[in-house]
Amino acid sequence: MQIFTLKIVEIRKETSDTITLCFKQPGLKKVRYLAGQYLTLIFRINGRRYIRPYSFSSAPNVDKHLEVTIKKVPNGIVSNHIHDIVKVDDSIETMSPMGNFIIPDNKDYKTIFLWGAGSGITPLMSIAKSSLSSNPDINVNLIYGNRNKENTIFKRDINVLQEKFTTFKPYHFYTQLSVKEQLPNIVQGRINPEKVLEIIDQNSLNNSIHFICGPTGLKESVKEILLLYSIEPENIFYEDFELVKDPKDFEDIETRNINLFFNGFEHKLEIPKGKSILEVGLDAGLELPYSCQTGNCNTCKGKLKDGLMRMIGLKDIRNDLSKDEFLLCCSHPLNNEVYIEI
Repeated sequence: MQIFTLKIVEIRKETSDTITLCFKQPGLKKVRYLAGQYLTLIFRINGRRYIRPYSFSSAPNVDKHLEVTIKKVPNGIVSNHIHDIVKVDDSIETMSPMGNFIIPDNKDYKTIFLWGAGSGITPLMSIAKSSLSSNPDINVNLIYGNRNKENTIFKRDINVLQEKFTTFKPYHFYTQLSVKEQLPNIVQGRINPEKVLEIIDQNSLNNSIHFICGPTGLKESVKEILLLYSIEPENIFYEDFELVKDPKDFEDIETRNINLFFNGFEHKLEIPKGKSILEVGLDAGLELPYSCQTGNCNTCKGKLKDGLMRMIGLKDIRNDLSKDEFLLCCSHPLNNEVYIEI
């Protein structure tokens, strides 16, 4: 995997708790990416290596710089480090862009629906800018949920797109709404897919594709209503920022001891119930390879040499993995005879 060292040329404040890091493109080896993908940043904080993926908010062939937008998370080691320590002219190591939350080449569509809440707007903004700039005739509907106008990330950029492209229509849902904000495209409350379908021209659902980025509840409610309106499942795409675990999947999981072979050494690890092999390995100080931590990339892939394991929380069946390949970010041992190699 290729590693880039990128220099920060600007830090832009989006809201009180959200900033955008703008990186200069390298002079020789340009960073190639697609709208909707993410950039993985590598930090060393208090002697420990931390790796975090952040979605591009910039769009290729539109924005000069590579931009990722980061919301400050309470007690978040990396996000707090970025907000409080990182500054302009700093250089940060990154992995190559990754991610499949992208516009498909093989789809015939006339309208793109972007469904997001809070910081879920980040990859959606990249997709919106890229789609509108490459095809001004495409219709793009943004359905975006926030507490209020002040907490709306990219409110300036959204207004610019609306002024520039008549085919771009944003709909804002605010849980805290003042009287003066009541406009046809501003709605009180959380995103309600049924309410959205009352507002829009339902003919726009014909030949449409949908991108969802936000909490699990939003994803499930949007998917449910879209399927009722005969939107094919293959035309619904969603991005997860964290692994969704169902407690029922852990009913037969117990604390187990495993043997992990990494960089020529054998490491014996105790894997508590509910924690993945990757989590325990990182806590033990092993600098294991990883990126998304949601089971969407193959960076943390290991090969099972003996024993039984199960991957929990994957949103899709991974037919690209052989029967002895497992993603450590979501892998849990089922017995004490597990031997896995990275």
